[in-house]
Amino acid sequence: MPNPYLPNWEYIPDGEPRVFGDRVYVYGSHDLAGSQNFCDFVLKCWSAPIDDLNHWTCHGDIFHTAADRDHPSDIDWNRENTRLFAPDVVEKDGKYYLYAYIVNARGCVAVSDKPEGPFRLLVPYQYTIPDEVCCNGWFIDPGVLVDDDGRTYIYCGFERSFLAEINSSNMYEVLDGTCVEHFIPCEPTERGGFDETDKIFFEACSPRKVGDTYYMIYSPKRGSRLAYATAKSPVGPFTYRGYIVDNGVDYPGGNNHGSIACIGGQWYIFYHRMTNGTIMSRRGCVEKIEILPDGTIPVVEMTSLGFQDSLNPYEVTPGDVACVLKGGAFITEKNVFERVVTNVKDGSVIGFKYFDFGEDFGSRTMELAIRVKGCGCDSRIHVLLDSEDGEEIGCLAVGHDDGVINTIVKSVTGRHAVYFKVTTDYEGWMGEMFRDRNLFELISFVFMK
Repeated sequence: MPNPYLPNWEYIPDGEPRVFGDRVYVYGSHDLAGSQNFCDFVLKCWSAPIDDLNHWTCHGDIFHTAADRDHPSDIDWNRENTRLFAPDVVEKDGKYYLYAYIVNARGCVAVSDKPEGPFRLLVPYQYTIPDEVCCNGWFIDPGVLVDDDGRTYIYCGFERSFLAEINSSNMYEVLDGTCVEHFIPCEPTERGGFDETDKIFFEACSPRKVGDTYYMIYSPKRGSRLAYATAKSPVGPFTYRGYIVDNGVDYPGGNNHGSIACIGGQWYIFYHRMTNGTIMSRRGCVEKIEILPDGTIPVVEMTSLGFQDSLNPYEVTPGDVACVLKGGAFITEKNVFERVVTNVKDGSVIGFKYFDFGEDFGSRTMELAIRVKGCGCDSRIHVLLDSEDGEEIGCLAVGHDDGVINTIVKSVTGRHAVYFKVTTDYEGWMGEMFRDRNLFELISFVFMK
């Protein structure tokens, strides 16, 4: 599946990937299309076989803080506006433990015999650490690590980080005297060298152990990024190493939350990106990454690929897998069947990475068809390779009405990004009326040889 890798109707932010047995599970909070809020009152789980990451199974709602048409609430305290954010799940002695961050209420732990749930409530966190440290028991953005020796640690925080050891015999009791505050700094520690905002902790703790190195994936003050720090102990000290992905590069960015997972020998970074021209309505995405022998993770760009190595240009590409959106353009859902790139203006750029056009079979040209919804304006789509300033291989005229536009473009071989740059001929003071107009909406496109 390309990015977003789950079905189009699903909005899963804060995705926490875990490999249990022969399947990979993603646990997330749940956004709604076109919402003005982060998350709702359920947590969700999806899974796929580790050898077939293009077919995902929905396991439904696995935990609830409000009654719905099918389920009662799983908690009986603080039921007003208790939205569920950013969960984590770990396995211990054949049981699966879910750690829930409940807004405006004490967080809790739930348990299941199966990684996909459903999870039944155990108890709210039991702790004696100061409420100002754990935000009155919210335990914001819990990330949990069961170490090789069986000891369990929880990592949390918003604008300040803390960790503590959990009693591994019950998995919900925070052990006295184990709290470590600010394991990732919340203030600058030095000047110069690199942008200090990448080092400063904001939110989104996610611990992993790779070999004998402990990784902490988190969202730094520059919230569109996922950064990471490493340590030789589960309680630190952690050293900032860099950032992995930024969901705001040439795209309408927002907060970020996710983690790394090794699936079938390949490492991935799971993250989310925004839709609807807001910082809400977030959808899960994934990129391949590499962990180098020195423990560093090179920065990866956002792509349209998901788990695929390349997109097929000769299959229909939906507009909503765009990974570059500039000049005001954004993706929106009209209904469960239809998502478009909208708010396309003069100068907007819509980009897709990467297509494999194959080998040279002697063709000098090929055909491109683009499906649009017209908005009563005239414009042109310039088709460019590899960048918004790359080689132009064709141009299409977009009219006022809905329809499919066909044109002949230069034949292409090999692997390339494809960019659509939009221009108009509106000029002068009369043309100013069209400067901020939505010129058209992009639905999908396909190349044909």
